[in-house]
Amino acid sequence: MAATFTEIPTLPLAQARDPKTKPAFLDALRDALLNAGFMYLSETGLDEGLVEQVCDEGRKFFEELPMEEKLNIEMKNEKSFLGYSRLGNETTAHRADQREQLDLSTPHEVPPPTAPLYHNLLAPNQWPSPDHLPSFRPTFELYMQQMADISTFFTSLIAEAIGLPSNAFGQFFDADQQHKLKIVKYPEMPPILSFPEGAAASAFGERRGSLKSSGHEGRAQGVGPHKDSMLTSYLLQASPQRGLQAQNTAGQWIDVPPRNGTLVVAIGQGLEALTGGVCASTTHRVLSPLPGEGARYSIPFFQGVSYDAKFESMDVPESVRSLRHQLLDRQGGRKDDVEFTFVKGRWGHLGEATLMNRVKSHPDVGGKWVSSTFTSLKHLIPFAAWPLPPPLASTRGY
Repeated sequence: MAATFTEIPTLPLAQARDPKTKPAFLDALRDALLNAGFMYLSETGLDEGLVEQVCDEGRKFFEELPMEEKLNIEMKNEKSFLGYSRLGNETTAHRADQREQLDLSTPHEVPPPTAPLYHNLLAPNQWPSPDHLPSFRPTFELYMQQMADISTFFTSLIAEAIGLPSNAFGQFFDADQQHKLKIVKYPEMPPILSFPEGAAASAFGERRGSLKSSGHEGRAQGVGPHKDSMLTSYLLQASPQRGLQAQNTAGQWIDVPPRNGTLVVAIGQGLEALTGGVCASTTHRVLSPLPGEGARYSIPFFQGVSYDAKFESMDVPESVRSLRHQLLDRQGGRKDDVEFTFVKGRWGHLGEATLMNRVKSHPDVGGKWVSSTFTSLKHLIPFAAWPLPPPLASTRGY
């Protein structure tokens, strides 16, 4: 049985901009897509000064903005699922995530009342007051603009790497495509008693009792195991604290430590669905820092896709599809702690799947703005009873 990935590959994006090195880059990208679904992206072309300012403004939001000001822009104030979330307010894998965060979006008009319900995800944004953080909004609007350009370019490279035209994914984007971003703080949390997860738990069997009696310590859940939605996401690890882990096909958790000058790219469920499983959406999680280690800050950017797009599998060449099948066969299949939820036939549009995931991630917001009208859409979720259970996957970041 061939080994699965045990470290995260690194791809220098500058190589893709040079015709001489682009073929080698595409080969490396195809290998990363088939084997890992998670990768470091270096030499991105992002302005270094802007990145430093983004990290600084993100920390100021949590450390300098009064709680009263944060609650003025709390997510439940608007139906867009954009805004501030308190510590422990989001749930993943049936457990509260120990993080606080601010969800933002590229600017869009508030949709009319006649628009589909999922169009409410477009707007409005909720920004902190410029009286407290005067540089915050312009900094993050510029960063999202630069990241939109990088994500569009990178998606075209993904298409080429799997044998499609560079513009193959263009049909799934709006002319004024929405993209989203989170600013996340994972505070220090005391250690907890923990046991092996998933298939590994059975291997310990009789040792569980001795582990408990010996006080085996683990880290709290910063954000639980999940897969990102949509196409691609790009994480800026804004502090040196570790905690991010990706799950390989053997079910093992692989550390993804912060590295200066890089973004961590994760493949989303939307891309896995559109490519018929060729581009793997990899399960990942974040473990909380322990007391004395300092808070972890992260800023994930999520490439958007048209909410009106439908689930249509791309015509990925059979030669590429077979590479993925052969890989999984050699590795004995794929062990995964999270269900794949972007299944064709379950949803009419990507927007419906996205809205459903947001409701499950933030039931307080869904209960206020969605459930009164959402009950008429129960037929869209034949796999679940109302009210909705905690989420298995969402655009929640890491």
